[in-house]
Amino acid sequence: MIIGLDFALALLSGALLALSFPRYGHPAFAWIALVPLVLALSGWRGRPGRLSGQPPLRSFLLGLASGTVYFAGTLYWTGTVIHTFGGIPTIAAICGVILLALYQGAFPAIGALISSRLINRAGITGFFLVPAAWVATEYFRGVAFGGFPWVPLGDSQVTVLPVAQLASVLGMYGVSLLVAFVNAAIAYAMLTAGRARVAALAAAVVVLIATGAWGSLRIADGSLTRMGTAIRVGLIQGNIAQEDKWKAGEARRIFTTYIAMTRDAVRRGAEFVIWPESSTPFMFEEDPVGQAALRELARDLHVPILFGSDQEEHGATPALYNAAFLIAPDGTTVGVYRKIHLVPWGEFIPLKRWLYFVSPLVDSFTDFSPGTTMVMLPVGSHFVSTAICYEVVYPSLIRQAVQAGSELVTTITNDAWYGNSSAPYQHFQLASMRAIEQGRYMVRAANTGISGIVDPYGRVVQQSAIFEQSALVEQVRFLTIRTVYSKIGDVVAYAAMAMIAAGLIALRKRN
Repeated sequence: MIIGLDFALALLSGALLALSFPRYGHPAFAWIALVPLVLALSGWRGRPGRLSGQPPLRSFLLGLASGTVYFAGTLYWTGTVIHTFGGIPTIAAICGVILLALYQGAFPAIGALISSRLINRAGITGFFLVPAAWVATEYFRGVAFGGFPWVPLGDSQVTVLPVAQLASVLGMYGVSLLVAFVNAAIAYAMLTAGRARVAALAAAVVVLIATGAWGSLRIADGSLTRMGTAIRVGLIQGNIAQEDKWKAGEARRIFTTYIAMTRDAVRRGAEFVIWPESSTPFMFEEDPVGQAALRELARDLHVPILFGSDQEEHGATPALYNAAFLIAPDGTTVGVYRKIHLVPWGEFIPLKRWLYFVSPLVDSFTDFSPGTTMVMLPVGSHFVSTAICYEVVYPSLIRQAVQAGSELVTTITNDAWYGNSSAPYQHFQLASMRAIEQGRYMVRAANTGISGIVDPYGRVVQQSAIFEQSALVEQVRFLTIRTVYSKIGDVVAYAAMAMIAAGLIALRKRN
């Protein structure tokens, strides 16, 4: 029998995981989302009795079913993007979403396989090794083949600020571990009785309350909002429709809109202005007239301007980059950052040389080249960093920037691709976690929204709505103090891997 209680439980877990994230979900679902899957992996049949566990293949399929629903529910918007802007037929776009969900779901499937082996060997106490298996495979999902760390379990809690403060010590994966531990404790309590049940629930409650209490005290202290040097930033959200960005007749309107909004932001006190990704309707270094106008704007207003524009490298091996330029108050270019993490199928074709059988499609696609260096951008006597678009979801990249001396983390993006889906809300939430992890203000300029400022504790100081023209002006601070996480990195993920390896070896010897 292929479909049974265990698969129903796995599918329920996938749905609860998807409902843990915006736009339509709530973070409370995350605290019970893994319980059905853990019960399914134990071989529970809905009645008292010995837990038989699951065979390896069925364990993998249970995890895959759960993971596929999880990611189909959170990444459904990718189908709209490739259909609307890639010209891909609807059926092909739906198939693309399913394939992406299956690929992403393969990581929870591997975690389920590992968890099942641990449960089969250790019995019900193996439930408490499930969080380590989840975190280890979640980490690999974020790094394997370039990684795609979208909607990890820990990021569901970024708006639950007392709990989210744990990320300043253990990173996002530490929050994932906490949430997974509570799930495991609930599952354990459901299948035990007496003192064992009380002990499991008490452990979960004590850990959760202790974490929340410490997090609340950290927020109440608020010292990071009083340290460092203050500066007022202006975020320009031009709200330019994706289909208008490269229309020849729209270029002047787009550029003059950004200029006028920048002048208004400076009149309201902005000392540093940030435009979104690909905000100029021309390639900055290839258009003398547009380049001169932008340099003159910086000189006239006497403010640095950070903006996104494609950059072309000429020579024996030409290359195209998605870049961010910083223009100083004297009009000179003082920094250029080239996007390191490119979007597969959006900015480059993976394994392009092997896709000869669809050559008309791939040959017409112009690949961007990845940048190789995290560049510090000087604003006065301070250094800022930027991440372009979905790069901001990579904890290691932002940590690398802070290690290199970034005192203010910025990110520029063009979320017009996503329409009115969940993606802009998910993207803003994922970016917000980086502020807590690194103890930095996070400043985000988005073409159609959400633009906003997040303080070092994850509190949203100011934000725009999507699809509105908006210029936000707000005070932030250059900070140099570093969090524990910025110093130790993803130690939790490495510890989870070690714990799994040790558990498998030790339990194999026992059996």
